Amino acid sequence: MEHELPWGLPVIIYLFLAGVGAGAVTVSGSVFLRGGGSGDKSLFSLARYGALIGPIPVIVGTVCIIFELGRWDRALNLFKVINLSPMSIGSWLLGLFITTSLIYAVTFLPSLFSRFESLAKRMGPAMHVLAWINVPLGIGVAIYTGVLLGAMPSRPLWNSPILAFLFLISALSTGIATMIMARTVFHREPAWSGSNGVNPEHGYHEGGYLLTASDLMLIGFEILVIFLFLMFAHLTIGNLKYAIAIILPGGEMAMTFWFWVVLVGLLLPGLIELFYVIPRLIYKKEFNPPRAVEFVVSLAVLVGGFMLRYVIVIAGQMTGPRGI
Repeated sequence: MEHELPWGLPVIIYLFLAGVGAGAVTVSGSVFLRGGGSGDKSLFSLARYGALIGPIPVIVGTVCIIFELGRWDRALNLFKVINLSPMSIGSWLLGLFITTSLIYAVTFLPSLFSRFESLAKRMGPAMHVLAWINVPLGIGVAIYTGVLLGAMPSRPLWNSPILAFLFLISALSTGIATMIMARTVFHREPAWSGSNGVNPEHGYHEGGYLLTASDLMLIGFEILVIFLFLMFAHLTIGNLKYAIAIILPGGEMAMTFWFWVVLVGLLLPGLIELFYVIPRLIYKKEFNPPRAVEFVVSLAVLVGGFMLRYVIVIAGQMTGPRGI
C-alpha cells in the first residue's frame, strides 16, 4: 500500500535527539542538585557527563528540523510571533533550553583542569541556579516533542494524551543511556593502590548503579505507559482504535514495533539491568557490570528510543480519520 509521508527522517531524528539531549540535561541537573554540587565527586562526575553531552544532540536535532523546513528564514519566522500554538511555544522553549543548557555545560569546563578548581568552586552557586532552571526546561522540551504530534487531530494515532508522557519517559531513559555510554568510553581506570583496601573504582560503580537503577525504573514505567497507550486506543471506538491496529499483531508496522521498540529497546535491556541491580539492591553486593555490557545495553535503549519515534511518526502518517 502506498502512503504519503510528508514527515520523514529529519523529523524523526529531531524528535529523538531533542529527547536524548533534554533527558541528559534533566538527569544531569537532578544529579547535581542531589549531591553533585555538595562535594560528592562521583555524583559531580555524572552531572558533568550529562551537562557536556546534552546540548549537542538538541542542537543537531534542531538543525535537522530546520533542514526539513527548507530555509533558515522559515525557522526564524517562528520567533516573530508569540502565541499559544505548539510550534510557537515549542520554538521559544527550544531556543531558551539550548541557551541555558550551553551555559550550564560551560560551567563544568573548568573542572576538567585541576588548575581551575578554585574557579569551579566559585561557580558553584551559578551551577545550582542553572541546574534548577534546566531541569524544568528539559522536561518541557521532552514533553513538547510529544505535544507537537499530539496537537494534530487529523492524525488519530498521535492525538492521544498519553503520547507526551511516553516521550518524556523515553527521553529520560535515552538521556541516561547516553550518559552511561559516555562513561564506558571516556572514563579511565585509576591505578590500584591497595593501601587502604578500597577499590578506586568504587565511586564509578556507585554512579553506574544510580544511573542503571534509574533507567531500570524508567523502562518499567515506559512499558506500563505503552500498555496504557495501547489499551486506551483499543478500548475506544472510531479513528484511534482504527489507527492503533497498525502496530498491533497483524498490522503493517507490528513487527517493527514489537521487535525493535519493545523487545530490543525495553525488555532485553531491562532484564540485563535487573540482573546486575538486584544483587546490589537486595544483598548489598558491589555493582560491577562489564563495560561492554553497559555499552551494549545503553546502545539497545537508544535504538529502542529512536525506533519508538520512527514507528509513531510513520504509523501516524499511514493512518488517518476514517470519515463518517
